[in-house]
Parts: sequence; C-alpha cells; structure tokens
Amino acid sequence: QVQLAESGGGLVQAGGSLRLSCAISGTIARLNVMAWYRQAPGRRRELVASITSGGSINYADSVKGRLTISRDNAKNTFFLQMTSLKPEDTAVYYCNAVVPSGTNQLYYYWGEGTLVTVSS
Repeated sequence: QVQLAESGGGLVQAGGSLRLSCAISGTIARLNVMAWYRQAPGRRRELVASITSGGSINYADSVKGRLTISRDNAKNTFFLQMTSLKPEDTAVYYCNAVVPSGTNQLYYYWGEGTLVTVSS
C-alpha cells in the first residue's frame, strides 16, 4: 500500500518561509512525477510545482522565484521550500505522486493536505 503524508504547514507572517515535506511509504516500482498542489478557500485545487523522475521542473507563474520543489529519492521524500510568502499563498497544500499502474495506466496518489496560513 502506498501512502503520502505532508508535513511542515503552519502559520507564518508575510515574507516568511516554510518547508513542506511529503513522505512516501510503501513500495513503488517507478515514480513518474511528484508534485505539489494547493487549494484555497472557495477555489479549485491548482498545480503549484512538479518534478519528474528525470529532473524536469515546472512551476506555476504565481510562485516562480519564491517556491522550490526538490526530492530525495533515497528517502522517498520530496519537498517544497517556500520563501517570500504572501497572504495569497494561504491554502491547504497537497503532495501528489504519479505512478504507473497496469496496462498503460497511471495512478495519482494524494496526501491528506497540510494547511499553510500566511498573515499580513
């Protein structure tokens, strides 16, 4: 059984920093993509950052230069380093992993979310 668990959320002042972690448990033969999403109150879940198994990284325009995604394959963990945080960054942050499953299928694993609150 594969499980993802986020940690590192909390309350921070505008301009501050937080580091989110996503721990992956269970056995995974291949991990195609790791990503961070967020969902603010009244808004749809949106992609914040992603990193592929090959190291390709993409960011949402709103977080470029402020948030950094990285991974530690040996520990089955990936991170979101958040700096220069803004009140607009307030949301529940979810980690996601895309794993091949069966015949040309993909399965998306999700954590339960960690709340980030940025005060002005």
